[in-house]
Amino acid sequence: MKYVIGGASGQTGTALCRHLRSNGHDVVALVRRDPRGPNESRWDPYTGSVDAALIGSADVVVNLSGADPRRIPWTPAYKRRILDSRVSATRTLARAVAAATSKPAFLSASGSTIYGAERGPEVLTETSRTGSGFLCSVALHWEEEASIAADAGARVCLLRTTATLDRTGGLLQLMLPVFRLGLGARFGDGSQYFSCLSLRDWVAAVAWLAADDSAMGAYNLACPETPTNAELTRELARRLRRPAVLRAPGAPMRWVLGEQALAVLGSSRVRPARLLDSGFEFRDPDVAAILATALG
Repeated sequence: MKYVIGGASGQTGTALCRHLRSNGHDVVALVRRDPRGPNESRWDPYTGSVDAALIGSADVVVNLSGADPRRIPWTPAYKRRILDSRVSATRTLARAVAAATSKPAFLSASGSTIYGAERGPEVLTETSRTGSGFLCSVALHWEEEASIAADAGARVCLLRTTATLDRTGGLLQLMLPVFRLGLGARFGDGSQYFSCLSLRDWVAAVAWLAADDSAMGAYNLACPETPTNAELTRELARRLRRPAVLRAPGAPMRWVLGEQALAVLGSSRVRPARLLDSGFEFRDPDVAAILATALG
């Protein structure tokens, strides 16, 4: 199959491109610089510029574009960038998919943040109510733009992704130096749920949805057995053979980081109900398996 991927240079995009190409698929990455060969095509999501013929020739278009929300601090300008980068990229690709005569499937990134950050022990499936807060609002706008393609008759899957753990990037890459120094700590009391999955399961799930012509709508990309923050901290320390007896109090973190602190202090217990119902099998169903794979 032919894939066109926006956001191909990020952690998940790089892994997805590698997986698809290794399985014989034709993959074209959208880039914002001059292309370096036939496997790249230039676009500008902020102006709505993308090769319409390329989109029309694809079997699947995958949208993973967006500014990194882990940057500190969230100034008003950077919050606008987080939102605009996602909305503009999704709008550009959704409109191109909608305009294509032969419409490709459209797999568009979203976030499990759509459920909000403080849901306690509640199990969150794709039918759960949405929440509140900045990142929830971003996810709602993100998915609204993707609906342009769905309204035009394209098959659209919304990838409500949780934290993707792998040593090559993302949150785990930031945590590893601290834990290796023996300074790993649980956040708050550690009882809050921390939804996550391994990078290889994320890649496999996206490929699964791309290949399933009946798949459409929202899908939670999370491991089936959600760990708490304390369980994640304990397992990572055990894997690295380092102590993790410290505790980062919640109040100072909220004071310094504001809403960003909810990423680790909030509780989100996301369940991949629709993926499981479709027959998808996770290779890393719990935090022990996820970290074994991520560090292996």
